[in-house]
Amino acid sequence: MATLFISDLHLSPERPDISDQFHRFLDGSAREAEALYILGDLFEVWLGDDLVLPEYRASLDHLRALTKSGVPVYVMHGNRDFLMGEQFCRDTGCRLIDDPTVIDLYGTPTLLMHGDTLCTDDTAYQEFRRMVRDPAFQKEFLAKSVEERIATARQYRETSQNATAEKSEEIMDVNQAAVIAAMQQAGVTRLIHGHTHRPAFHQLEIDGKPAQRFVLGDWYEQGSMLLCSAEACKNIRLPTVR
Repeated sequence: MATLFISDLHLSPERPDISDQFHRFLDGSAREAEALYILGDLFEVWLGDDLVLPEYRASLDHLRALTKSGVPVYVMHGNRDFLMGEQFCRDTGCRLIDDPTVIDLYGTPTLLMHGDTLCTDDTAYQEFRRMVRDPAFQKEFLAKSVEERIATARQYRETSQNATAEKSEEIMDVNQAAVIAAMQQAGVTRLIHGHTHRPAFHQLEIDGKPAQRFVLGDWYEQGSMLLCSAEACKNIRLPTVR
């Protein structure tokens, strides 16, 4: 048996091929997993549990089929879908987990994060994140009409894309000191996260002990997962769908 980790699918009506690949993944290899963890940004945008895009319904149904088959699915909020709530869980059978969360992964305490809080050099993003994660802001946003929520989300997306185009690759990557601090605080020597779209395996040292950091891949061009067994963890790119 193995445990699977994915993130940054950014499911969107504009990329139906990726949604199709996700559905095949849920109906195929995920059925053989001991558990599936989705570490943020499952959807490109989530406007609230009461406003689910029709194009997302198939993905919710496939997730429900997987959980009904007996495979537990744990979902962490990302920077695009942090408004997922109790209705999402009822619709899919998934369980929301905190960011960060520590799990026992085959005997090794492992820290799970989306990864955006590790990008501390991107101060503008961190300020924006604090704003949108504020419960008062979220309550005000969810009180808006459908049209207002769509317009606001579109504005934030355009602003984010423009800002990203002007930032250096280094600023948008994780800060090594932040990584070490997070792992020290959690008391672990293994970290799994997404967000940066840079799938990799990094070896480091924490308090004189060898440590590991696994970065999950995105699903923009093809699927990607981290497969962990009692023996090892390895990043796997799924076959392209085009």
